[in-house]
Amino acid sequence: MSLQNTINEHIKKAMFAKEKEKLAALRAVKSAFIVEMAKDGSDSVDDDVAEKIIMKLVKQRKESASIFTEQGREDLAKDEISQMEYLEVYLPEQMSEDELRKVVKEVIEKLGATTPADMGKCMGVLTTSLNGKADGKLISQLVLEELS
Repeated sequence: MSLQNTINEHIKKAMFAKEKEKLAALRAVKSAFIVEMAKDGSDSVDDDVAEKIIMKLVKQRKESASIFTEQGREDLAKDEISQMEYLEVYLPEQMSEDELRKVVKEVIEKLGATTPADMGKCMGVLTTSLNGKADGKLISQLVLEELS
């Protein structure tokens, strides 16, 4: 079953179970899928594209929660975090920082990168190979640490 169909099924289950927060998160995903389908007139979203859309929504929720926390709006931050947790279920498992650091070191060694000026080469390879498995900010932070 495609990710799009899974989301649709989970929307129905959330409606029957009256899970308002989960339903709101899943409807946001469905809305993003509809916008994506409207771009080229298709009637479905490829699983790779669906994952990218969900990753984007998770990132938005994380950033919003951070901003709300800074502003002392814990109630709104809590809502964003709970929606983010509902969406993370649909993403591939994220790599731990130790696993990621190991991969970063291997790529740096393989490319022969030695200075922060080589960061672009490393990031290109890493973001392609780790697509969806790690946060881009964490990847760039580790690359910068290793090259400094």
